[in-house]
Amino acid sequence: MSFPSKLKAATPLAVLVLSLASGAAYSQVPAVVTVRIDAKKTYQTIANFGASDAWSCQFVGNWPAAKKDAIADLLFSQESGPNGQPKGIGLSQWRFNIGAGSAEQGEASGIKDEWRRAESFLKPDGSYDWSHQAGQQWFLKAAQQRGVKQFLGFLNSPPVQLTVNGKAYATKAETNIAPTNYAALGTYMAKVVAGVKQTTGITFDYVSPINEPQWDWSDGGQEGSPFRNEEMAGVVKALSSALVAERLPSKILITEAGKLDYLLTMGDKPNRGNQLAAFFGDKTAPTYLGNTPQVAPVLAGHSYFTTSPAPQAVAVRRQLAARVAAVNKLTFWQSEYCILGDNAGEINGNPRDLSITPALYLARVIHADLAVANAAAWQWWLAVSPYNYKDGLIYIDKNKTDGTFQASKMLWALGNYSRYIRPGAVRVAAALADSASASQLLVSAYRSPNNKQLITVVVNDAAMPADLRLELSGRRLGAGQPYTTSATTDLQPGAPVPAGQVLHLAPRSITTVVSELR
Repeated sequence: MSFPSKLKAATPLAVLVLSLASGAAYSQVPAVVTVRIDAKKTYQTIANFGASDAWSCQFVGNWPAAKKDAIADLLFSQESGPNGQPKGIGLSQWRFNIGAGSAEQGEASGIKDEWRRAESFLKPDGSYDWSHQAGQQWFLKAAQQRGVKQFLGFLNSPPVQLTVNGKAYATKAETNIAPTNYAALGTYMAKVVAGVKQTTGITFDYVSPINEPQWDWSDGGQEGSPFRNEEMAGVVKALSSALVAERLPSKILITEAGKLDYLLTMGDKPNRGNQLAAFFGDKTAPTYLGNTPQVAPVLAGHSYFTTSPAPQAVAVRRQLAARVAAVNKLTFWQSEYCILGDNAGEINGNPRDLSITPALYLARVIHADLAVANAAAWQWWLAVSPYNYKDGLIYIDKNKTDGTFQASKMLWALGNYSRYIRPGAVRVAAALADSASASQLLVSAYRSPNNKQLITVVVNDAAMPADLRLELSGRRLGAGQPYTTSATTDLQPGAPVPAGQVLHLAPRSITTVVSELR
């Protein structure tokens, strides 16, 4: 997982080029901007929007009931209050951090920040204790109770009993598990899937055995291990065999690249990059996993350090979309992101900022990943953060037994997508009619799973309001209900907009319009 321990400078995400790349071009704002939507021209089917329970949920899950329930509502609830105000952002997938045991090792783990250590279900004597990770298991069940149907278990490191150095992070950037332990790692993960099901009733739909294999993970900042492609293939084949042997349905999510470039090129990481070709594209490669049982036909990557400069940001996403489309049945998931680095002065990951500014930046990144890279899933990093950094949807004080919490505008910006674009929705073509110059508007549109609604998301990054009219071909458009996140609102419902009428966009805002399809 990514955090200041691996910060690198990133450069700005320019809305202009991303907008042009997605067909949502800038224009000098006229009296009314027309958005032309073609319901019959379709792109990717959305799988989910998600976030991770690392690392705070191990503690927050043991907080007083009223507070942890309120946090769970913000993340997962699909309910609304009497005035239509959403209670939460309705995440549709939840990522569970399967810990390696650094928490049990305490200070001897070498991970200085105890909030980044993680418990393990595996005990030193080889037995399993399913009462471990209790706080995280509470959030699993809280998510399910609020309608989440997709769950993923991920490892940052093999359990310490199986690592080379007996710790949950690597030594001198060397892979921290020997090939002789691959089978044991596969068995361990299969047992965790079965054990969590036994304890919570939840079966992980996906398991992700390796995270960001390109990084060294040797500084003790958190659990982690690098992997070469051939080592990844060995682990995945062992896990596949274990899942098949135990008749478990979980699919294996692989690649989880530290940045999108490594999906397409080797770059500066020999034998750790070019993951699309290594695992899915080249059937003659010894690392090919496309026909391995239980392996999901999904290429997962993280958008860190690829959001700028604008020409490269668009180029890598266009190339990624084209390369994925060339492999039969393969889809792309953006499986981890938060705001890292200094972004060439546009926005800095440090410090924490609850305002609309990082929320707008986040909305532009989500738009680029969905509308340029054709991401079928979009997942955030820390759902709950104690840090003075732009890494959290919800922020808490660093208190293990009780504390205070605050929702960030980034939570609600993600909610403009996650709450309304549900699993099974299909992205459709959307473009501004006037593409002469800059209007600071980004637009994407989605057909609901039941084909009865059109969901349109508009990002207005300008310091001035704008007026918008939706024009639909291929279907008839009914009335629309807008929900706006701005400096003063959080998914606030506005007055319904009759078909063909003007939608008023607030300055520096993200607006989702849910319209009837006829």
